[in-house]
Amino acid sequence: MQETISALIRASIDTKQQLLKDETILNTINDVADLMTAAFKDGKRAWFCGNGGSAADAQHLAAELSGRFYLNRVALPAEALHCNTSYLTAVANDFGYDVAYARLVEGIMGKGDVLLGFSTSGNSPNILAAFEMARSKGVHTVGLTGETGGKMRPLCDYLINIPSKDTPRIQESHILVGHIVCQLVEAAYFPTK
Repeated sequence: MQETISALIRASIDTKQQLLKDETILNTINDVADLMTAAFKDGKRAWFCGNGGSAADAQHLAAELSGRFYLNRVALPAEALHCNTSYLTAVANDFGYDVAYARLVEGIMGKGDVLLGFSTSGNSPNILAAFEMARSKGVHTVGLTGETGGKMRPLCDYLINIPSKDTPRIQESHILVGHIVCQLVEAAYFPTK
């Protein structure tokens, strides 16, 4: 049992070491933090979406911004798209789950907002549809995926594709990256004296 536990911890560390060595991804993380900071300063909003565990990650990171991360400060306008279960179940029932996020993008997002979509495969149909709608509205798209980026790759203004094909390792790194972005945004938006 301990061998299995150690092997899983090593696999997580190995993925993060690959991430640490990837200058393109490190630069993209910085660019996303800058994008989100500028959007907030311009009165825009950040929106998050995902499915299953990725929905939990999206909601977690939105809460870090709208609640607090390190600093006691005013809330930043960030929200996860799946939190209204009445909306989500109605649209999934009436139109299909694949358009549930796209309809929200159409209805509530504006030019200059930022949409962060989490999909370990990069192929989630509802995230793809949301990104297509977002691009048509001038909403910035940030994809957090696994190694290949999947079908999301061409729809992303910014792609953070974790160097792994293993869903748990990808999701662990998504939270790491998300926490880094939250810390950078908070520090830039609320500089301490």
